[in-house]
Amino acid sequence: MIELKNVTKVFKSDLLTQPFIALDDVSFNIPEASMVGFLGANGAGKTTSLKIIMDFIRPTSGIVNFEPSLGSTKEEVFQNIGFLPERPYFYPSLSGEDFLLFMGKLSGMNRSQILSEVGEWAPRFKIDHALKREIKTYSKGMLQRIGFLATIIHHPKLVILDEPLSGLDPIGRKELKDVIIEVHKQGKTIFFSSHIVPDVEEICDRVIFLKDGKLIYNGAVGELISNSNDSEYLLTVKIADGVNLVTPFKQLTLLPDNLRRYIVDAALKEAFIRDVIDKKGDIISLEMKKPSLEEIFYKTKSMGDLS
Repeated sequence: MIELKNVTKVFKSDLLTQPFIALDDVSFNIPEASMVGFLGANGAGKTTSLKIIMDFIRPTSGIVNFEPSLGSTKEEVFQNIGFLPERPYFYPSLSGEDFLLFMGKLSGMNRSQILSEVGEWAPRFKIDHALKREIKTYSKGMLQRIGFLATIIHHPKLVILDEPLSGLDPIGRKELKDVIIEVHKQGKTIFFSSHIVPDVEEICDRVIFLKDGKLIYNGAVGELISNSNDSEYLLTVKIADGVNLVTPFKQLTLLPDNLRRYIVDAALKEAFIRDVIDKKGDIISLEMKKPSLEEIFYKTKSMGDLS
């Protein structure tokens, strides 16, 4: 649905300051009907990428391509996109309902269409009770909800969200994730950035990693986890008291009935099993322990890329 092709963005402030490369030859695509998470530490280039997609800023080099399903002209394309920035501005003296009417009319909807959509979605966002109140009385969570409602009110084909779950409590995140999933099930393509990695792992089928302005992964969540080099094994062993195993392991948990649970690096699995057998122990269970997306993400931040 969207393709970034060799996009580079360089910011230059003045002659005495070194240019800052926010994006360095970045290429990725957002397939139609997918749910794609956009991950990266602060300053990785996520918001810059979204601003380029939305044509708020222009790339130094490279292009953004939109599939014909979004429209044949720039106006048609952006009519089919709903965008929620990380820090949206709300007119504080407007009521929630007036704000949604205003946003809907900007998208070419009439009053009856807008109120119909508000009547359908406001209860799901749990914002219906506050629509007559001024927006300046809204909490952070309520602002996120009404902002998301305004983003989808015109039935966009593509929904782009910049940190939509940031600042919400666990209940608020769960409720908003449920709505994101529901919108996706209606056939919408969802692309959202987040620093809350477990949320991305929970609901996304694809993930894009940026680090220091460079693309380090673009593909399926499951494939990234499966291909991680950090595989470990969880072994439950029955062995006599006082017997020590010489093969290195990462973690040991003592269990009742002379049972021990070990976490062992994949490279040492066979040596560990031989060690147990040589010491007259029994292997009760053996299972692969794959790292979570969060573990991969934070290791990537501190050590290097995913290749």
